[in-house]
Parts: sequence; C-alpha cells; structure tokens
Amino acid sequence: MHGTITRPDPAPRRIPLTLRLALRELRAGLNGFAVFLACIALGVMAIAGVASISRSLSDGLGREGRRILGGDLAYNLINREATDAEKQALAREGRLDSVASLRAMAVAPGGDAALVELKAVDPATYPAAGELVTDPPGRPADLLAERDGVPGALADPALLTRLDVKVGDRITLAGHPVAIRGTIVSEPDKIAGGIGFGPRLMISEPTLRATGLVQPGSLNRWSYRLLLPPGTPDAELDAAQARIRAATPEAGWEIRSRTNADPRFAKSIERFTQFLTLVGLTALIVGGVGVGNAVHAFVERKRPSIATLKSVGAPGSQVVALYLTQVMLIAGLGTLIGLVMGASLPFVLDALFSADLPLPLNPTLAPGELALAAAYGLITAFAFAITPLGRAHDVPVSGLFRDTVDPARVRPRWRYRVLLALSLAALVGLSVATAFDRRVALIFIAAAAIAFGLLHGVALGLMALARRLPHPRWPAPRMALANLHRPGALTPAIVLSLGLGVTLLVTLSLIDANVRRTISATLPAKAPNLFFLDIPSRDAGAFREFLARSAPNGKIEDVPMMRGRIVALNGVPASKIRPPEDAAWVLDGDRGITYADTVPDGSSLTEGAWWSPEQGAKPLVSFEADLARQLGLKLGDTVTVNVLGRDLTATIFNLRRVEWRNLGINFVMVFSPGTFRGAPHSDLATLTLPGGTDAATENRILRDVAKTFPSVSAVRVKDALDAIGDLVGRLVLAIRGASAVAVLASLFVLAGAIAAGHRARLYDAVVLKVLGASRARLLTAYGIEYAALGLATALFGLMAGTLAGWVIVAKVMHLDFRLDLSGALAAAVAAVALAILLGLAGTWRILGQKPAPYLRQIG
Repeated sequence: MHGTITRPDPAPRRIPLTLRLALRELRAGLNGFAVFLACIALGVMAIAGVASISRSLSDGLGREGRRILGGDLAYNLINREATDAEKQALAREGRLDSVASLRAMAVAPGGDAALVELKAVDPATYPAAGELVTDPPGRPADLLAERDGVPGALADPALLTRLDVKVGDRITLAGHPVAIRGTIVSEPDKIAGGIGFGPRLMISEPTLRATGLVQPGSLNRWSYRLLLPPGTPDAELDAAQARIRAATPEAGWEIRSRTNADPRFAKSIERFTQFLTLVGLTALIVGGVGVGNAVHAFVERKRPSIATLKSVGAPGSQVVALYLTQVMLIAGLGTLIGLVMGASLPFVLDALFSADLPLPLNPTLAPGELALAAAYGLITAFAFAITPLGRAHDVPVSGLFRDTVDPARVRPRWRYRVLLALSLAALVGLSVATAFDRRVALIFIAAAAIAFGLLHGVALGLMALARRLPHPRWPAPRMALANLHRPGALTPAIVLSLGLGVTLLVTLSLIDANVRRTISATLPAKAPNLFFLDIPSRDAGAFREFLARSAPNGKIEDVPMMRGRIVALNGVPASKIRPPEDAAWVLDGDRGITYADTVPDGSSLTEGAWWSPEQGAKPLVSFEADLARQLGLKLGDTVTVNVLGRDLTATIFNLRRVEWRNLGINFVMVFSPGTFRGAPHSDLATLTLPGGTDAATENRILRDVAKTFPSVSAVRVKDALDAIGDLVGRLVLAIRGASAVAVLASLFVLAGAIAAGHRARLYDAVVLKVLGASRARLLTAYGIEYAALGLATALFGLMAGTLAGWVIVAKVMHLDFRLDLSGALAAAVAAVALAILLGLAGTWRILGQKPAPYLRQIG
C-alpha cells in the first residue's frame, strides 16, 4: 500500500486547565463577592479619580498657560517699572503688554472704605491673551476711558456690595474720583495674580499715575507680557529668554512662560494630589481587609469543592492556583469598575460645575494614572487574598470536612508568605516611587503599618481577656463572652475595620477643630487689629502721631519695608538650588525685607550677636534660624537679594527664631541699616487695640486713614483671617470628601466581616434554637457581643486618633493643640451604635428561619 502519511493538524490551542476551571466556576455568579467588588472598586475609584482630576487640572494649566499668564512670556518686577531700555529689549521679541498690581483703599461717597486689589492695564492692548468679560459688555478701552473728566473703572461685584454702591456711582482712590462703569464677570489672567485679600478693581495705567499711588519704595508689581507670533514653538521661548537675559543682565526679572504659567500653583496641585491619593490608598488598604474577609468566606463555601479536588488527586498548589485565578478575575472586574468611575470624574465635574470652577479643567483620559490605580487595586487584592487561599494548600481532606466544628489552624507555606511579602513590598515601592514628597509617603506607610499592628494587637488582647474572664451566670452574657474568643470569631475583622474608620474620623475631627480654633480665636487674640501698608517714609512720623490720636491706648509698631528676591546663596544662583519643600517658598518669588538697629519684637537670637552701630554700617543680614538650617546656611555665608533692580550681597551675621503665629511684623531677613542706606522705601505699621477686636473703632480708623492719608492701604486682620478661614474650609471639605471614601470602605468591610461569619452564626443559631434558645435571648447575646467590640474599638480609635491628631497639629502644622473631643466622641458613639445595628441586622434573618431545612443542609 503506497501513499504519503500526512502530518496531523496541530491541536487547537486550549485555555489552560486552571483558567478553564476558574471560568467554569464563575458561571454560577458572584454570590458572596459584593463587598469584595465594592471595596476594590471604591479604592481604585478614589485613586483613579484624584489622579485623573489632577491630570486634567495640570493639562488645563498647560493648555491655558498663555491665557493664564497673559502672554507667552511674562517678565515681572517688584517696586519699580522697567526702564525704557528694558522695555525696548522686550518689545524686540514680540507684542508687549504691561499690567501693574498693588493694594489700595477705595472710598465710597459715604466715607466707607475697603481694601482693593488694584490692577492697572493698558486699555489698548489688554488682555493680550484671553477675553475680559464684563457686565455690561464692552471693550476695556471704552469702559476705562475718561468721560466728563472722570476715568472709568471695573469692579468685582463683591466691592459693590461691600461699599454699598452700584454701577454708575463714583468712588475715590487716593482722593481721585473714578466711575464704576461695570463689573468683572471673568478675568483671563486672574490665577496668575494669586490669592488676594480684597476684591478686584481695574483701572487704566494713566489713571493709576494720576492717583499718585506709585511712589519710590511703594509696594507694587509690574508685569510685562510678551505675545509672540502664533505658532511659535516652545524652543523659541528659551531662545527669546536668552536674548532678553543678555540685553538686561541686572534687571532682576521674575520670569514665567506659558509652559509653566504658575509653578507654585502646579506644586500645590501635586502636593494636594499626593495627600488625596494617600487617602484613597487608605481606603484601598482598608478595603483589602474586606477582600481578605471575602476570600476567607469564599474558601469556607468552597470546602466541599476543595475536598473533592484534593480527594481525586489535585495537588494543593493547583487548588490554590484555581481559586486565586478566580479571585484575581473578580478583582480585575472590581478594578475595571473603579477605573471607569474614577476616569469619569473629571468629565462629570466639567459638565456640572465648569462655570463655577476657578481653575481651567481639561477633562482627559490619563492612561498612566489609570494604570497606576489599576496596579494598586490588583496588588492590594493579591496581598490580602494570598494568605487565606494559601491556608487551603496543606489542610487534609478530613480536616476540610471537619472544620465546621473543629477548625484546623494552618499556617500558609513559606512560598505564600514570600508572595505576601513581595506584594506588600510592591505596594510600598509603588507608593514611594510615585510620591511627590517621598518623606510623606514613608510616614504614611509607617503609620498604616503601625495602625494595622496595633489593631491586630487590640483584637488579640480582647480575645485573650475574654478567654480569661470568669464565665457569667446568665446565658446571654456567657454566650457573648464566648463568641469574642471562639475559633472563627469576628473579633479581628470587626476591630480592624471599625478601628481604622473611627481613628480616621477622630483624627480629622481634632485637626479640623484645632485649625479652626487657631484661625478664629488664638490668632486674633495675639494679632494686631490693623496693618497699614505703603506709608510714605516722609509721612511716617505724621502717620504715627495720627494713630496715637485715633487710638490713645493702642500699641503702634512701624518698620521700613521693601520687597526683594533672593537671587543667590553663597554665590550659587537660586534657580540651581534644590531646597526642601518646607523651605522652597523662600526662594520662590519676592519677600518682604527690612532693616533694624535692634532685635525686632517677636524674634530671639539663637546664634551670633546683634550688630553694633559700627558693624551695622556694613551689609549684614539676620536670617530666620529654621529656614537657614533647611537651606544649609550658617554664620558667615552670603545672601544676594535683588532690590529695586540692583543685586546686593550681605553676610549672615546672626540667626534668630521668629514667632510667626502672633501675626506681627516679622521677616525672614532683617538687614543692617547700612545695607540699604539711601534706598527709597515705604513704611509698614500695625495697630493693636486694647481688648481685642473692636469693629466700630477699626471702621472709624479706616475711614479716617482713607481721608487723611489716601495713599496708605489698610488691612483688617479679621478680614485676612476670614479669607484664610474660607480657604482652609474648602481644603477641609475636600479632605473630608476624600476621607469619606475611606470611612465608607470601613463600613463595607464591617458589613463584609459580619457576612463572612454568616455560616458559623447560622450553625450556632440553628443548634441553639433546637436546644430551646429564644430569639430574644440570642439577640441579647449577639447585641452584647457587638457592643463590646464596638466599645473596645471606639476606645482605641479615640486614643489612636488623638495621638495622630496631636502629631499632625503640633509637630507638622506647628500649632497649639487643644483636646476637643466633642466631634471625636460623636464618632465613637456612632461606631458602637453601628457595630450593634449592623451586627444584629446580619443575624436577624438567620434567627427567623426554621431549623429543619438548615439542619438538613448542614448535615
């Protein structure tokens, strides 16, 4: 027989056996995995949502950088205008627009006065980028023009309310009338101006010059915006900056570009994003406890299947792989749900609140950030699932069938413990590697590990105590006491889930209470009532006499005041220095500076001595001690500052500690009198009234100052604190919202822990009801058990939350800590009530069932 033997067709590639079995078992549905899915989805949603919103904000700042900045490049000067030569160097690169900003007092016809953030623009060119929206609509050139001898102005609606005026009315600036021609609806470059303590008032540059508010030494800021030809690449921005730098080497510019319109704001977004991400990671880790409980319950339900597989020869590793595959597939589903919800948050925010958001939001999908959130979710699920799954590896078949009444204590093999350690190390590495501030990330990881360890210790201690206590005579308390330490007790799971939630709530409550108390009570008690800015040095004596007459018993302090920017430390340019985050603000932007013959009030020397009159003739500087330490400065080092366009170098002569919290006149740098001899400056003064805040006296002095010294700006400390309090309130609200996710995860875990004990509770309830126990007696026993768990957990949460609150308030925020347990006690009481209600709700359905069907099922 002749022929050719043909090669058989290759067998089709089949799905691996483990995956095939896992998918087959999942056909029965996800019964028992609701809490598992909720915990994973909630944690992933929090991390993905925060990261997506942060990315959308960053993209919005980048996309709108030109509008925010007012041009492609911005060159800023403090306390002086650019010279003609400097303006020509800028104008050679593109279209030039200039904006001046300063603080001033606006006075209504009735004499009421208010501090305003004054902005003077060139009506012919402003805004160079973006659109100024006003009500009524109009061009700046028309609205700010002079009519009937009176120039126009545009005002924030808040100013009209504060001064009780309307569009068409006239107010005065430094004694010069301006007519309010409209209100500002939207200002394109508002973010670049930073946070102000007064409403905006916009006038033209000619009007500003007519008021006489710009004087040598007065506090003002000039911003020169360059608009380059459309389509100019980013590389050309660097070339333009290099040409301008070569043409104006001594100008002392503060430079911003459209690619980084507000680096300080970008850093704030990154820092706050890290904090909220850590809160989301807390929710995910808390949810990991729920994952562990759900997997443990899953293994319990699968005992017959595991026994069957092992009885027909399946090795333990294959059993673990089978159910680990199932768990990770379900974790993948929960992660996908969380990713979809988190990724949609920027789009939801933009759709619902785009008109109210003060920041440009560019909703976008962020693949990198979403991948990071997915990694967090999957690694967390694996870390908390591997231990309960690993325990099934070496349990014999007989032990699996006997575990209902005699649970075997099996420790997972080393391979599973190594996998657990590797997954935890991956979580730690991921958190640290992606952190904006790695020190904060490490502190968070250490705090989380300590919290888990302490809660585990509390659970073990509670079980040991219950085991050693004498048995009560009454059946219900005796049963409750036994339930606390019996095999498979709910004590560890409930203590861990409820304890983390209570600790977080108590910590936030104490931080909130102390921050608000500091802003509303402590600071006003120490602080002056009024600050006075831009006092012409020639009028300083007359102004002091005026204050002495207006407030005979008040305390008056005044010092010379200038603005300067650190440009070098020990000859190293500030741009090349990488300071710690806590000290970076000193090198970022301009600072208030002064000179003095003696140690200022509120300061104490820590190193060195104060200069004598002879030594003070040389350029010397006193530096704040803590900031000097962080910047690596010591006595004898040099500091170069740019003041009024000139670089001045001074030697550090001494270091001093400053009491910042009294809100008095304090400076990072105090120079010797000889450093700025002959330099133009203005004075800064404070007035402290006896008896604290006196609104009537403050308002009277404000009106009199506006009338007698119209060029002087006055700030009520209460108004400034109210603005800070409003900002802190918004931050606290955001923190509460993010923390609510962690608390919600705790509730899911608590519910899951109770559900995980359903089978054991069912067995107990059926047996006890057969023996004659009534529903009321069983409910009483379970109520006592859950109340004991809730009380013990609440006590731990109070102590741990108080300690954490003290560390954050006293050591991180450097505020005075006061124990205010009103909100904390409410959280603790709620924890006890919640433990009882959820516990009893979980057993109510069991107690209402007939024993016979369950006896047949158990048998």
